[in-house]
Amino acid sequence: MVSMHALAWKIYWVVSFVLQLVSVTKGEDIFLEWHLALDLTIQPVNVDQPVITINGLFPGPLINSTTNDNININVFNDMDEPLLLTWNGIQQRLNSWQDGVSGTNCPILPGSNWTYAFQMKDQIGSFFYFPSIKFQKAGGGFGPIRVNNRIVISVPFPKPEAEFDLLVGDWIEQSYKAARSDWSIAPAMILMNGKGSFIDPFAKSYESFTVSPGKIYRFRISNVGTGWSFNFRIQNHKMLLVETEGSYTSQIELDSLDVHVGQSYSVFVAADQDVADYYIVASPKLFEMTNETSQAAVGVLHYDTSTTLAQGPLPIGPDPSDIEFSVNQARSIRWEPSVGAARPNPQGSFNVSNVTLSQTFILEGSLAQIGGGPVYTVNNVSYIAPDTPLKLADQYINGSGVYQLDVFSVNSSLQSPVTTGTFVVTGQHKGWLELVFENDLISMDSWHLDGFGFFVVGFGEGKWMPESRFTYNLQDPVVRSTVQVYPKRWTAVYVFLDNPGMWNLRSQHLKHWYYGQELYIRVHNADPNPVKERQPPSNILLCGQFFKVLFFFFF
Repeated sequence: MVSMHALAWKIYWVVSFVLQLVSVTKGEDIFLEWHLALDLTIQPVNVDQPVITINGLFPGPLINSTTNDNININVFNDMDEPLLLTWNGIQQRLNSWQDGVSGTNCPILPGSNWTYAFQMKDQIGSFFYFPSIKFQKAGGGFGPIRVNNRIVISVPFPKPEAEFDLLVGDWIEQSYKAARSDWSIAPAMILMNGKGSFIDPFAKSYESFTVSPGKIYRFRISNVGTGWSFNFRIQNHKMLLVETEGSYTSQIELDSLDVHVGQSYSVFVAADQDVADYYIVASPKLFEMTNETSQAAVGVLHYDTSTTLAQGPLPIGPDPSDIEFSVNQARSIRWEPSVGAARPNPQGSFNVSNVTLSQTFILEGSLAQIGGGPVYTVNNVSYIAPDTPLKLADQYINGSGVYQLDVFSVNSSLQSPVTTGTFVVTGQHKGWLELVFENDLISMDSWHLDGFGFFVVGFGEGKWMPESRFTYNLQDPVVRSTVQVYPKRWTAVYVFLDNPGMWNLRSQHLKHWYYGQELYIRVHNADPNPVKERQPPSNILLCGQFFKVLFFFFF
């Protein structure tokens, strides 16, 4: 028989344990104030062009957060045109109102401000943010995001000596405003954290990271460019791959890593070489180059007591045109199911080895002509963004007059001739969706789905066929939100549609996206309980049809 004293102690410890769990799962409230403006003095490539800064910084400031933190960012638009910011890979659980793309949010007008409010959930890893409309990403405005683990959740590697955010991407030599209206304008080079190349005598600055001998460092690498994949490597140093876009990977040692547009990775680098300086290189991959050396980004890994500059030829990477190297590396990047995730259970608790598919969408990206001009299409449809965000229309007028629901063919072989439209497809709530991306282009593509992470189950040549499923990896496919699609090939992913909302599915290649290669997936739960999906925020912006209604009512 348990005594009252012993029972009281048991109750005390249980209550204390519950209170401790509540305290560590609640998360912190983070408040940030950002001013986005155009700066003509930065000139990363020594030409006059407007660069989008945040609080005077290019790239923008780091969002350094922990799982369950509540993020509040008051964004002031000090530019001369509307803008939106989106959070690449951050899943916005039950809250597509904060997604920051044209289908979910009205833009922040010049001279005004708006506060994004969202919570970091179940993703421990590396991400970034960027402007999502008007081709502005080509002008900057991007920055890094870290989501760290809670104390009660262990990570599958030791704490590094330091962590470095490395935003790498192609860069044009003209204004982003000129590039959005001139099809012929293309990137000229790659920047590393907004800086030029160490070996370019005309560069104003270059990136350098200081390390101490015998220590281990984490590099969080993101491709924030508009169209180029790149191969990343560090002279004389190996890299240990540990994470991609919120998923712990099987830890594989690499000499170099292909990073495609929109993707993020974490690698560990040991400072285990002779004290000196070493080249850090990101060179263009899988496209027609004019000069790899002049187009590459070159930074420096500097040992803190080194007096020897980086020297010799740049470290040689794989053949820039070698697709098979890249595909084989992509297949080797796998989930590590035995390690813990953001919750106190292993990643392997969530797998696709025996799921039942509810839907299959086969989506072919291609280039076409409409009205004498080039457009990019999905299943021969080039998306037109309406003045009224789809989510706003869905909430108040059932989408009437703003978009067409489920008239878009999700089978690439059945679509009618090339056309334009604002199409939304229904995703079955809490169903498993198979997405097959086919790339009809002769260049690389990459696809991203807001609101979810998806399991990358397969890569293949030519057209996808139902029997292609026999080649899938269903045991340990990596989970991420952006996946590459190689020229004239297909990529397949599985996604569990447990996150109600209106979610953007797009090409991450900016020109493809801007000229129509996107659509929206409506994952609907009719239950009005805000636990199932959050209601519109109190500071909701109105535009399009709703602005017209207000104008008519008041004037």
